[in-house]
Amino acid sequence: MKHLHGLIAALSLLLVAESTASPADAVRIKKSWESAAESWTLVNRAATTPEAKSAALAARPDPLRYARQMWQVISPSLSEDWTVEPAAWLLNLTRSLTINNADGSVTPAFAQESAAIRKAVASHHMQSPNLAPMCMALARNQDPGTLSILEKIQTNHPDPKIQGVAALAAALVIKSLGDDAEPMRKRLTYLRKAIIQSSDVKIGEIAVAQIAEDELYIIRNLTKGRIAPNLTGTDAAGRPLTLESTKGKVTMLIFWNSEMPESDRVLEITNNTLRKFKGRSFTVIGVNHDPLAKLRTLEADEVTNWKNFSDPEMKLAREYRINILPQVIILDGERKIHYFGAPGSFAEITAEALLSEAK
Repeated sequence: MKHLHGLIAALSLLLVAESTASPADAVRIKKSWESAAESWTLVNRAATTPEAKSAALAARPDPLRYARQMWQVISPSLSEDWTVEPAAWLLNLTRSLTINNADGSVTPAFAQESAAIRKAVASHHMQSPNLAPMCMALARNQDPGTLSILEKIQTNHPDPKIQGVAALAAALVIKSLGDDAEPMRKRLTYLRKAIIQSSDVKIGEIAVAQIAEDELYIIRNLTKGRIAPNLTGTDAAGRPLTLESTKGKVTMLIFWNSEMPESDRVLEITNNTLRKFKGRSFTVIGVNHDPLAKLRTLEADEVTNWKNFSDPEMKLAREYRINILPQVIILDGERKIHYFGAPGSFAEITAEALLSEAK
């Protein structure tokens, strides 16, 4: 009976907490995550020995913990306008998080919550003045239902600037549909609208105009069928390294660092792909953004088994307009681009097709 009373009391406290959740609670959770992530980054960068690396890995803050806290705060109030911005933050935090199922499959960690946020936006917030961050968060999550929401916002929202941000977000979603004539036409139309109507709007620290210009550069130089620009730099040992040196081989070019979301899983996938294609005309070239000492440790410990450009200041990444890690590009033997996107099965299937075709 005492246990039952305790359970009822705990439930009552939870209900009270939910009913009194406020914007201040959302701000507190966001700041707590930022502080924890910043502290961990400093510890991780300082870790040079295997023991220190292991301790740093164990101390890495769990984004799922903060995501669940934020969801508890905002989920009872998704129809209220104050939840739009923290909901966008939640989508950004969880976009790369996955859950490993018992059958070996992998599913998004916050699929149901993300669907509830999209539904709330479509039902309650299509006229909200706070939609700019949400538009970009929806685009980065790449859900099939996102495009129709963004297109409605860019057509019907009363604020032309938010229309422009929605147009930019729609262009980013359309990018995943391929480079055929009709998607490309819509993509260019939306980018033009974004530049005209929202050039000075900032998403985080970056202006819409800069994001749109980067997308135009990608269309001209980094879409499927284009010859990838050569990269020139040095590896972890300071030796000259060029992307051109992979001529004649199918190449997986991966932009990464050890602090990106799901880094352990991405490294495992890439190492497995390298092993799978061993003995064939295939190579992996990384563009790594860790401090040089950290990259040398990762290579010495065989955490990464491929050559890497050392790019701690992200100069090479900027040449390819990389803003989100990880990113993978699959190139044929002439550096022609055949895939640009996230690591995983689609990248590997593209590499396999190119290798089979060459054979």
